Amino acid sequence: MNVIHFINAFFSDSAHWHGYDGIPTRLREHLQYSLIALAIAAAIGLPVGLLTGHTGRGGNALASIATAARALPSFGLLVLMFILLGFGLMPVMIPLVVLAVPPILVTTYEAVRSVDPSPVDAARGMGMAEPRVLFQVELPVALPLILSGLRSAAIQIVSTATIAAYVSLGGLGRYVIDGLYQRNYEKVVGGATLVALVALATLALFWAVTRFTVSPGVRRSG
Repeated sequence: MNVIHFINAFFSDSAHWHGYDGIPTRLREHLQYSLIALAIAAAIGLPVGLLTGHTGRGGNALASIATAARALPSFGLLVLMFILLGFGLMPVMIPLVVLAVPPILVTTYEAVRSVDPSPVDAARGMGMAEPRVLFQVELPVALPLILSGLRSAAIQIVSTATIAAYVSLGGLGRYVIDGLYQRNYEKVVGGATLVALVALATLALFWAVTRFTVSPGVRRSG
C-alpha cells in the first residue's frame, strides 16, 4: 500500500472518529498542549523582546540565549524533565516552551529595532512617554514581523508536541508512537498527516490574523 492508501484507510475507519483514542479527542489534546506552550512562550518572549528592542540594550545577550536554546534537543530535554519531574504535563511544557521562546524573543527584538527612528524621535520630541512611544509608534509598525515570530514558534510547537506521547500523554503523537509500536503504518501515516494539517491550519490562522490586525499601509510597506 502507498501513502495515499494508508491515509484513506485511516480516515475512512469509523473507529478512529470515536472514543478516547478518536481523532477529535487526540486533536483537542494536541491543540491544548500547543496553545498552553505558545501562551507561556509568548508571555516570556514578547515582553522581553519589546523592552530590549525599545531600549536597544541586551541584543547580544538575546542572541546568545537564543542560540543556546536552539541547540537543546527537545526530545533529550523531555527525557531529562521526565526523569526529574515524573509523569505529567510539566515535562512536556518545558521543552516546548524552550523551543518556542527564541524565535519570539529574537524576532520581537529585531522587529522593534528595525522601526524607522524618525517617527520615534518625533514622538519623543512631542513629549510622549516611553511606554506610549513603544505601544503607539513602534509596535504597530513592528507587528507584522512580531506575528511572523509567533507564527514560527506556533508551527514548531505544533510539529513537536507529538513528543507528549513519549511520556504517556495524549495528542496526535499517540497515533505515531502507538502505530510504530504496533507496526500499524496506517496509524503512523494518519497521525503524521493530521499533524501536517494542523500546521497548515496554523499558517492559515496567522495569515488571517495578520490580514485583520496589521494596518494596510504597514503591509504594503513591508
